[in-house]
Amino acid sequence: MPSVAILDDYAGLALRLADWSAVQSRCQVTVFDRHLSEEQAADALRPFDVLCTMRERMALPRSLIERLPNLKLITIVGKSLPNLDMAAASERGVLVARSDFANPRFAAVRDATPEFAWGLLIATVRNLAEEHRRMRDGGWQASAGMTLSGKTLGLLGLGRIGKRMAGYAKAFGMEVISWSQHLTEEAAAAVGARRVDKATLFAESDVVSIHLVLSERTRGLVGQAELALMKPHAYLINTSRGPIVDEAALIDALESGWIAGAGLDVYDTEPLPPGHRLRSVPGVTLSPHLGYVTREMLGAFYSDTVEAVVAWLDGAPIRIANPPA
Repeated sequence: MPSVAILDDYAGLALRLADWSAVQSRCQVTVFDRHLSEEQAADALRPFDVLCTMRERMALPRSLIERLPNLKLITIVGKSLPNLDMAAASERGVLVARSDFANPRFAAVRDATPEFAWGLLIATVRNLAEEHRRMRDGGWQASAGMTLSGKTLGLLGLGRIGKRMAGYAKAFGMEVISWSQHLTEEAAAAVGARRVDKATLFAESDVVSIHLVLSERTRGLVGQAELALMKPHAYLINTSRGPIVDEAALIDALESGWIAGAGLDVYDTEPLPPGHRLRSVPGVTLSPHLGYVTREMLGAFYSDTVEAVVAWLDGAPIRIANPPA
């Protein structure tokens, strides 16, 4: 029987949120609920024919793919996986099956990330994490948060998620400004935002929220110069990808009090190492990349994965991102 590995199922939900019976009846299915280093993965995943990934939790570089002799299929969530070496997979004859976000099953769950981003924003400006810890420890309030009404939200990126954030901001009585490289004044105005240049966005915003795709163009986009433009009482929210922000510069800004705080759901290295400075720096609210992690969203992802594995078992693979030459 083919062997299938479900990777990085941190919450142990994969087999509960989708019907895997069509796969389990024809394959040996193993769930990995902990993140594996490359060395651990090279050993643990060596027997497997199929690897089922969840977003970018597991890196699949050439150096790992070449050490997995039985690998025939990788399933990915989305059209691509930045930390997967597609060329290496193709050279080894490994098919990569992607998700289809046009599928109706995804229509009802597309707001998972913007809903979370807005929740993290509120938690950050109201110091909820710190006050929660004080309550757990038997204490009482020791900080004052910021009212959002009448303030300015700066959106780095005004795509699908950014547009939803603009709508939430309007409901809270905030002014919305936005910048991205190709954003037009007309596109911004269509969702009630004002297009500004990047420097103005950082200088005028009370909260800056990032909603850009990680690329070579956006890597390190928010650095020391941008953070220095922000108001001392302003906050930075990142639910997009960690490397868009210069991590060292952000830590310096927080420790030096250049900005009031940050809400982070994404990091340069994930999972975030136990002794990382961000775990102890003041003024930061941390979450472990929860933006898309809802039962509904994971259920849609895993149902898509099952569909792809069954199609491969039937000899008619679907949604192949690297079709054979």
